Amino acid sequence: MSTDLARLSLNQATCEACVAHQVPHIGVWRHKLEGDSEEIWGKRIRDAGLGCSSLCRGGMFPAATAEERRRHIEDNLKAIDQAVGLGTDLLVLVCGGQGGCDLDSARAMVLDGIGAIERHAAKCGVRLAIEPLHPMFTADRSVIVTLEHANDFCEKLDVAHVGVAIDAYHVWWDPHVYREIGRARGRILGFHVNDWIAPPPDVLRGRGMMGDGVIELKRLRAAVEEAGYTGPIEVEIFNERLWSKPALEIVERVKKAYLANC
Repeated sequence: MSTDLARLSLNQATCEACVAHQVPHIGVWRHKLEGDSEEIWGKRIRDAGLGCSSLCRGGMFPAATAEERRRHIEDNLKAIDQAVGLGTDLLVLVCGGQGGCDLDSARAMVLDGIGAIERHAAKCGVRLAIEPLHPMFTADRSVIVTLEHANDFCEKLDVAHVGVAIDAYHVWWDPHVYREIGRARGRILGFHVNDWIAPPPDVLRGRGMMGDGVIELKRLRAAVEEAGYTGPIEVEIFNERLWSKPALEIVERVKKAYLANC
């Protein structure tokens, strides 16, 4: 059982709710920045006494045409600049689905895409975290579906500022996950917690609160920490039923579930 909240980060929560419940970090999604600049949002977060654990998302590299791929690269360069303005040094990469291509070509485009942006990231002091997604998202969200995939790409790129983000929802099922967590030592840049409800009520928005499903969260956290990760632990729960409730109520539930199950 976790005994403190010092590393807890909330995704998709308000700054006010985090402050009220003494949650020290917040993870930001790019679409939430619409309406004001990232610098303004960064100031709001800092003025609330919070740290920004990450910006999500970059990636989405594969595309059927060279022009589309070029636009995706430009968008990722913009995302790196947004991370700087926001005040975080971590951009999470959801690498992209097939994009009208065969799997081998799409995966090659992911590797090429990260290679095309990593120098700008290094110049800006931003780390890039490759987040593998569950295989059910291969077609439309990520052709990188295992931590082994992500580790392979990190080794091919061989730069210190490219690592992995480990999301419990996406990796818990993998028979090689603990081997690959150990292999990722020194390049684990993010750790996300949630739970897998069996069966999931929705493919995309059916994640459970920690403790409501089947994921061995304490074991995963222990393995990630054994591999050297000491950064924020970001709660990322996509669930329409939970989102419909008041933010203060959700943060209170998240805090209790985190303390009891992570």
